[in-house]
Amino acid sequence: MTADPRGNLPEYDVIGVGYRARRRPDARLTAALREAIGPADTLLNVGAGAGSYEPSDRPVVALEPSGVMLAQHPGRRRVRGLAEHLPFADGTFDVALAVLTVHHWVDLAMGLAEMRRVARRQVLFTWDPDHERKLWITTDYVPAIDDLETGRFVPLAFVVDALSAHTVRPFEIPHDFTDGFQAAFWRRPERYLDPEVRAASSTFASLPPALVLPGIERLRSDLRTGKWHETYGELLAMEEADFGHRIVIAG
Repeated sequence: MTADPRGNLPEYDVIGVGYRARRRPDARLTAALREAIGPADTLLNVGAGAGSYEPSDRPVVALEPSGVMLAQHPGRRRVRGLAEHLPFADGTFDVALAVLTVHHWVDLAMGLAEMRRVARRQVLFTWDPDHERKLWITTDYVPAIDDLETGRFVPLAFVVDALSAHTVRPFEIPHDFTDGFQAAFWRRPERYLDPEVRAASSTFASLPPALVLPGIERLRSDLRTGKWHETYGELLAMEEADFGHRIVIAG
């Protein structure tokens, strides 16, 4: 393993304790990413975390800066390192995969260039901050999340241009999505009241309680009085919703 050359503590060394037990990969996103990856023999998962969404039928190298997250990864080929400095020769892999990680990188352009250098194909699952439909928990209850997300996600066009991507596929979040990232509970508002659910989301976990808990208490009240259902009841008739998540394919 390689140490973090920046010399600081990766974010997920703080918020990633118990991550694998709280987050369960969703089979529908797994299938969508598997289709995007295609018939690759070798794969690098950049910002691999605990290994969600990695194919289980081929060799995968997991690269991750957080020792806490890497310790939860079940794979045998684990490397501690940064996206901006991939410790691999040019063209080592058929595919480089990055799932909900690019917003954590210090130098996005360098990280994307490194993915292009070491792999012939690149597949990203990311979020478009310019997408029209916003998640109600961020707009109406915890606006600090919206501020945080729009500040650290660059426009999708930047990613597409940097990779010379040829395909961008929308991924609509099913109402019963199993992986508890931020948008997973768009139709299950009561789930946001659970501190364990919030602890498994990097946006909630990264913010001080003073910016989160007042909004959560307002949500609790609105669910009790029926105000949430008056405002967002139409969501309960939807099977899936597009909140701006995208699969980007290049190479």
